[in-house]
Amino acid sequence: MKTTLEIPDELFRSAKARAAEEGVSLKDYVAAALRAKLKNTSNTDTRPWMKHFGSLAHLRKETRRIEKIIEDEFGTINLEDWK
Repeated sequence: MKTTLEIPDELFRSAKARAAEEGVSLKDYVAAALRAKLKNTSNTDTRPWMKHFGSLAHLRKETRRIEKIIEDEFGTINLEDWK
């Protein structure tokens, strides 16, 4: 797809020079930069709660202890009581 973008002159020159240093076309360089930018921001923007993922890891031992108490107390059902 072809499109027109207005890019500041200095940014354009820097991007063109970097693309030449890496031996790729400016088109491929810009496409790779856009892919990288979109990949880095897509997860944090759509799932902001992920920044806290794993932050309660220090409570795992306590969680297991509580789960064991619950299992011990409520895990078995006496069928005679249910008749």
